[in-house]
Amino acid sequence: MRGSPYFYAREVDRRLWLAVSYSGFFLNFLNLLPVSPLDGGRITAILSPRIWLIGAPFLLALLFDRPSPALLLIVIIAIPQLRAAWSYDPRAPQNVAYYNASPETRIEYGAMYFGLAALLGIMTHTVHGMIQG
Repeated sequence: MRGSPYFYAREVDRRLWLAVSYSGFFLNFLNLLPVSPLDGGRITAILSPRIWLIGAPFLLALLFDRPSPALLLIVIIAIPQLRAAWSYDPRAPQNVAYYNASPETRIEYGAMYFGLAALLGIMTHTVHGMIQG
């Protein structure tokens, strides 16, 4: 087998490989939630750490919808980061030094983040439908 499980599953029509593909797409999509310590929180910090406050309700909704010890651990680890995002001052010298990026870099990273999130969301939805149908 070469390439991704998704293309292999489409070629041989195997539901197991669709399930493997779905798991990969979903886990990567989940990891892009804009909450630190997830990768989505790290990449969106270049835009503003306050974006983490947008991702927190999604993380909590996911925790209540699909209770999981791993999600609970992520929520616990995220709490100090969310407190920091709440009191974030973009003019503080340490924040200026740490989060300094050009507007071009912010646009480039934002476009890549949202593009990847859209692709993973679409693929997660598509493969889920293929498994169901």
